[in-house]
Amino acid sequence: MPQTNVLIVDDSAFMRMVIKDIIDKQPDMRVVGMARDGMEAVEKIGQIKPDVITLDVEMPRLNGLEALKVIMKKTPARVIMVSSLTSKDAEITIECLENGALDFIQKPAGSTSWTFRQVESELVEKIRNVMKIGVNSLEIKQIPVKKPSRPFISAVGDKILLVASSTGGPRSLDTVIPHLPSNINLPVIVVQHMPAGFTKSLADRLDKISEVSVKEAQEGDLLEKNTVYIAPGNYHLGLKKDGPRVKLFLDDSEKINNVRPAADFTFDLAAEIYKNNIIGVVLTGMGRDGAKGAFKIKHYGGKVIAESQETCVVYGMPKAVVEEGYADYILPNYKISEKITDILEGRG
Repeated sequence: MPQTNVLIVDDSAFMRMVIKDIIDKQPDMRVVGMARDGMEAVEKIGQIKPDVITLDVEMPRLNGLEALKVIMKKTPARVIMVSSLTSKDAEITIECLENGALDFIQKPAGSTSWTFRQVESELVEKIRNVMKIGVNSLEIKQIPVKKPSRPFISAVGDKILLVASSTGGPRSLDTVIPHLPSNINLPVIVVQHMPAGFTKSLADRLDKISEVSVKEAQEGDLLEKNTVYIAPGNYHLGLKKDGPRVKLFLDDSEKINNVRPAADFTFDLAAEIYKNNIIGVVLTGMGRDGAKGAFKIKHYGGKVIAESQETCVVYGMPKAVVEEGYADYILPNYKISEKITDILEGRG
């Protein structure tokens, strides 16, 4: 059986041994090295060439983010961040995902050998999942995003923009959302597969670099134009009419497509309200979430954009949309914001 070679990077000797014990129990994985900090990790990677790296966020000398940037520049690798649920760690983790990390696991509060085993199956599953991703897709290419030639948008009637993303999503969102014009004149909803606590950091990060306002959605929010709402982790995000307005609600019902929030949940309810006045965007990610929602959008005459394989970290969710024939446009992430503007101005 082929073995996945894993490098463990953590400043805690205890955590290194706990993670090593979990990995060594798997018949298809083995630990080929351990490092106490980012600097030691960078030195070892060139020697042992691991398939996957588990990388702690907070470490001395060279922290997780700094080490990741060096790794992705010198020897791009599949990296899973190991993060505690603090606002600082969550913020750094989001930045790591934008800089090439593929996924992350959250350390349970007061991590001990017993509590960390609560995420044992999650860690093992994520290592197996990232092994499906080719190393060539990890390289971060700096491609200038073309600004809309006419930033003023005259939207006719009430419209909405919906975005779905998963693995690799923060990197693509970082390319799409900041390039939407401040007067886009519609609300935007983003469903990114991410656990509770981290979606707020994603929203805060995007808000700092975007022309539109970005916030984590809350129960009872009334949709406002020129605002992006990030679905909070562990809740499906729904929409319902409230008189002449549209209100958001949070739903903790069963997972859909094995995820919560699920794009299909949000897309379906939005399509019932906005009919043909929807633009749906499906970005990089594993699985098929967003495909059924894209069908609903197309059923009512809306437009669907799928991220092309060229810029996807994982060509899964958009591929499902394309193969079903629901995509009106298949574009690299750096062309999506311009196409959204074109559609709204009647040039799409």
